[in-house]
Amino acid sequence: MHTHRRLALATATAAALTGGLLTFAGSPATAADSVKVAKADFNGDGIGDVATSAATAYVSGLKNAGQVVVLYGTSTGVSSAQRTTLSQNSSGVPGTAEAGDSFGAELAYADFNGDGYDDLVVGTPYEKVGTDTNGGAVTLLWGSANGLTGKGVDVPDPAAGSHDYWGKDLAAGDFDGDGKADLVVGSSSATLYLYKGGFSSTGTAGSRTTVTPPIESGTNDSPFGPLNLTAGDVNGDGRTDLVVDGYETSTQYGWNTNYWLPGTASGLSGSSAKTLKSGIVTAIGDINGDGFGDIVSGADWDTTTSDGTSIPNSSKGGRVNITYGTASGPGSTAAVSQDTGSVPGTAEKGDGFGWDLDLGDINGDGFQDLVVSSPNEDIGGVTNTGLVTVLYGSASGVNTTTGGQSFAQSTAGVPGGDEKSDLFGADVKLDDVTGDGKADLVVGSYENGGDGAITYLPSNGTKITTSGSRAFGASTVGVSTTGTPQFGAVFAD
Repeated sequence: MHTHRRLALATATAAALTGGLLTFAGSPATAADSVKVAKADFNGDGIGDVATSAATAYVSGLKNAGQVVVLYGTSTGVSSAQRTTLSQNSSGVPGTAEAGDSFGAELAYADFNGDGYDDLVVGTPYEKVGTDTNGGAVTLLWGSANGLTGKGVDVPDPAAGSHDYWGKDLAAGDFDGDGKADLVVGSSSATLYLYKGGFSSTGTAGSRTTVTPPIESGTNDSPFGPLNLTAGDVNGDGRTDLVVDGYETSTQYGWNTNYWLPGTASGLSGSSAKTLKSGIVTAIGDINGDGFGDIVSGADWDTTTSDGTSIPNSSKGGRVNITYGTASGPGSTAAVSQDTGSVPGTAEKGDGFGWDLDLGDINGDGFQDLVVSSPNEDIGGVTNTGLVTVLYGSASGVNTTTGGQSFAQSTAGVPGGDEKSDLFGADVKLDDVTGDGKADLVVGSYENGGDGAITYLPSNGTKITTSGSRAFGASTVGVSTTGTPQFGAVFAD
């Protein structure tokens, strides 16, 4: 079993859910009221930036203390040259690096203080708070003309001691439609905390409220709170909605249930939640160009368990469930696997198709395109080397007939080569990091036995291309390669 952000809170129940691939899940989040997926811009230059982490990196000899890395977009994309690397030992960053903290296990972004620069929210779910070993911490790092400088503030846990893992789930958006960025923070509790109206420079929010999605907390149901939080406007009303991925073990083996919570004038409404199809990692964007956000969730498990028990609503090798948005919220759902239409590849047991995914407009046609990772894909006899698949949006939804692309490290022009347990596609990101208005592809992997690496594949205006691609590893961005830092395994969305 690989150490991965979905494994951080694994239990026997959780492991059954994804065949042992359960970790913290990144939360695609947008601070805008748009169904378009917004890019992060920490230095305000108009070019998208990418925030990632090495949550299990050694810092000053302390195991799993964790670091975050911001890669600044340029006209030639992202590289290790233009970046900021921070830990809790960096000047201005609240707290102190300690063994086991996992600073950067979860990330989100938005312009929380309204100064025109995006800010980074960092979850440190294993932070020791008093006598609570896993109390958790949430840190706001301010953006500026120079990017992230390390200046930041804590967002204290309002219910410290009543739950663990504060900051294990984060999502940003404008949930009440007032034009100010809001923040949702999760923990081991089912109750979510919603900070509305932005934050002052001292970290004071406009207001704070709670919302409880209909997930069950207990020994068998959501024992660690939500799996994942995802923000986006599904019903097109100008307010950000929230999708909560949760455990539900009332059915055999606990195949999870997700919920859509609409944004309202007073914030998120848990009482108006609607049930969605299963999935662990979710993204929201307008795939068919109708003005409503579509919900894509990755269900990366197979059709049967290791003992041969059939799993309902699943596909061989994994699948993604696409629920199209309407004025009244979630509408019809379609499932896509590697056996659907002309989707590249062939569905094979254990591929993990849907492990991670993201949305962005690669060709500028107004339709959000989809990237799906299969990090456990075996290629040419190489186990778990990994593959990513790109499918393009259209007026009729995700195009599974023509235009699909797939990339592995053995694809001509992609840096590197297929190696055992690379997990190419540990995380994926579609964002415009060149400033040309087209989304480029950024792929994280477990290169070099868990050190981690990032591969950049640009858009040529029509599709993803390998021309101008590059890859770089942990040591090039100032992350120690002692142990398994997992650089690039988490992207802020």
